[in-house]
Amino acid sequence: MDNKIVLEYQWPYLLSFLPSEAELERTAYETGALKRKRSVASASALLRLSMAYGFCGLTLRQTAAWAEVAKVAEVSDVAVLKRLRASDTWLGQLLGLKLAERASPPPPCSAYRLRLFDATCISKPGSTGTDWRVHLGFDLQKMRIDHIELTDASGGESMTRFPMKPGEIAICDRGYAHRRGLRSTKDSGGDFIVRLNWQNLPLQTLRGHPFDIVGFLRKLPDVVPGEEDILVPAAGGKGTPSLPARIVAVRKSEPAAEASRAKVLRENGKKSRTIDPRSLETAGYMFALTSVPASSLPASHVLELYRFRWQVELTFKRLKSLLQLGALPARDPQLARSFLFAKLLAALLLEDFTDRFLAFSPWGYPLSIQPSIPLEDSTCAS
Repeated sequence: MDNKIVLEYQWPYLLSFLPSEAELERTAYETGALKRKRSVASASALLRLSMAYGFCGLTLRQTAAWAEVAKVAEVSDVAVLKRLRASDTWLGQLLGLKLAERASPPPPCSAYRLRLFDATCISKPGSTGTDWRVHLGFDLQKMRIDHIELTDASGGESMTRFPMKPGEIAICDRGYAHRRGLRSTKDSGGDFIVRLNWQNLPLQTLRGHPFDIVGFLRKLPDVVPGEEDILVPAAGGKGTPSLPARIVAVRKSEPAAEASRAKVLRENGKKSRTIDPRSLETAGYMFALTSVPASSLPASHVLELYRFRWQVELTFKRLKSLLQLGALPARDPQLARSFLFAKLLAALLLEDFTDRFLAFSPWGYPLSIQPSIPLEDSTCAS
């Protein structure tokens, strides 16, 4: 799909998924994005300019030329730059409104709502490091983005960034295995399934002694998953209660274990680091930490649910490949924010556009993807 064709010929339809023109005008004035209408006649025209720059990937000069040909506005590239720099807060607000539409009420007691969290790095022009980080929440049942947060390079991965409700399970990779985030999730009434490294999170036995992950893994049977109730000591020091959890693990097949060990050797070789033998040994296992009781979610279901985490990775890959999210054309922080917010807002609008299109398909039924396992009933907080 040509992004410019969508922007030129489907623009009224895309606008139908956003607030009314009056609401766009109000929020644009309140945030300072539209102080005067000399060359940009309306908030929707300003939004269209933003989409041309962010969604279509045009340069500032190309955006100005396109706007004149498409009769959106008569502006210079410098004027486009000034307009977009002033629009970052407004575009972020519109993005938040679209995400708020997707916020679901507390789930029924008969099922969990599964949410996948991850982050991806964005680089400035000419940069090879991380300059921005996009934190993404993904609703697995609805197969939709439900939370987006943009931070600079100092904004690390943490569960504290994602609002949780009772009956929800956060599914995350190793980067989120931090005590503060785990505690935040539980305090909000949610639960978690997070993958572990053998050394990145302090764990204790139920008697308060250090928990030996490697020793636990060595005792696992060949095929059947194993589990054990443990405690995650609080980061707040004495007087703060530990967090009850359980570790769930299974041995990998020998080909999978060998591939994991080769990856450990490769990654450590690039950084010239000495490899701890326990890192190679634990590479032969899949193990995760969860706060969901065994009575509600058996060990085998915990491990199968974690396998769905690749959906959020595919979402990032789709955004990077189809919307060119991976690299920024702008060095200016405000302009970069406008570019990213416009790009992500376009991603949500395209999802709505596609869903509406499928609703009119000749098959006449909605598409849905559900996990292949039945989830046990959970008890929601009152």
